[in-house]
Amino acid sequence: MTGTASNEAQEQVRVRFAPSPTGYLHIGGARTAIYNWLFARKHGGTFILRIEDTDVERSSAGSIQGILEGLQWLGLDWDAGPYFQSDHTEAHREAAERLVATGHAYRCFCTKEELEARREAARQAKGSLHYDRTCRGLTAEEVAERQARGIPSVVRFRVPAGPGSVRFRDAVYGPLERNYEDIEDFVILRSNGSPLYLLSNAVDDIRDEITHVIRGQDGLANTPRQILIYEALGAKLPVFAHMPLTLDLAKRKISKRTHGEVVSVQFYRAHGFLPWALVNFLVLLGWHTSDDREIFSRKELTEAFSLSGISRANSVFNYRPGDPKFFTDPKAISINAHYLRSMPVEELAGHVKPELLAAGLWDPEYENRRRQWFLHTLELVRGRLHTLKDFVGPARAYFSDEFPMEEKALQKNLLRHPELAAWLPQLGVRLAALSSWTVETTEETVRAFAEELDVKAGVIINGIRAAVTGQVAGPGLFDCLVVIGRDRVSARLGKVPELYG
Repeated sequence: MTGTASNEAQEQVRVRFAPSPTGYLHIGGARTAIYNWLFARKHGGTFILRIEDTDVERSSAGSIQGILEGLQWLGLDWDAGPYFQSDHTEAHREAAERLVATGHAYRCFCTKEELEARREAARQAKGSLHYDRTCRGLTAEEVAERQARGIPSVVRFRVPAGPGSVRFRDAVYGPLERNYEDIEDFVILRSNGSPLYLLSNAVDDIRDEITHVIRGQDGLANTPRQILIYEALGAKLPVFAHMPLTLDLAKRKISKRTHGEVVSVQFYRAHGFLPWALVNFLVLLGWHTSDDREIFSRKELTEAFSLSGISRANSVFNYRPGDPKFFTDPKAISINAHYLRSMPVEELAGHVKPELLAAGLWDPEYENRRRQWFLHTLELVRGRLHTLKDFVGPARAYFSDEFPMEEKALQKNLLRHPELAAWLPQLGVRLAALSSWTVETTEETVRAFAEELDVKAGVIINGIRAAVTGQVAGPGLFDCLVVIGRDRVSARLGKVPELYG
């Protein structure tokens, strides 16, 4: 039995993202959604959102909402759905019965205890742990007699006996093959009538006319069995493309259970990431172009994406728990910083406003009378920032008189020179008296003050920076002074003695 596949689209593309709502949208699921979304957009196809919610005990409305919000925040718009797998349970059952009727499946009456006993015997004999097909040869009369007595049964798929194999071409891994003898007669319908994932997923893909199944490598083990179901139902096979796994530095698969919130999309949103920056980062976890580019606009990435660019090697998520500087993969932070520094400042303002609002630092005048000041300030400070949170952290001094003081700035720029406790308040008075508040006049005043004191200008300049911004480094000091404003600068310099205790 052979399944054929093409590396790219030769028909109207229809792909799907089918998450299980058993928790937040994590970066592995988001990457799967991104690859499917990009493939659909590149080929003018349809991107379907299907929620596989048949695990009643673990599924939750909150998780569904989290998945929808995560996709929306990332900008991954879907063309159809969200469909819910649970709405089609009856169709899944009907498919199972149809497979029984055509001889591709059969009823199995073996109990859990009987199955476990046989497995244990097989383990002792070092034999196969596959189902021994005890019920495969039951006649119609024998099946009817057991059903009449109310004996519970599952439905098992009848894998072809004898030599032969399932062969297919994966768009990433190339030609693959699984011998029939290595596939046991697997259950597709439980004794309570609920369908298993293998059946439901295949039936839903057939109904939705999915042309390409793009999913994680961990789904590869299911593919031969799903191909058997496709063939038995007389359906055309989709193209299968399996993405490499994403591992941490310890070579463990990235998962919610192992890594917690740091692998959730919401974590990155809450920590000041820009949506497209996260998309750009995630797509590189297992995909690349021939020129190894790393920064893509939405249009560029859509045009560049192809299944042939998906790597066979597992990718590494460079997560460093406990590292305060890199709370996540440094490359993710670097890409986010790139977009933060290069995007149009008007667009950036829309992202910064919610951060200022949440921190209680938003001034309505930033959208009216002080709009140009606001945009100029963002332009000035963003060059050294990495996330949106930095606008209310390291850059807080531009929007509030309450701001953090870097320990290095305090120790190196202020406490190292005790005389600044007297000098800087004097300078503050002099600056407050300036008739013109510009880069030129503030610089001239500061340098003249240093010359009068016969000290290096750097001592005064570094002391001012620490007192006025709380930082040891930043944009040009005199640009900072102009943006922060005459009154605030003078007042902050006047409070320097308090820093000396």
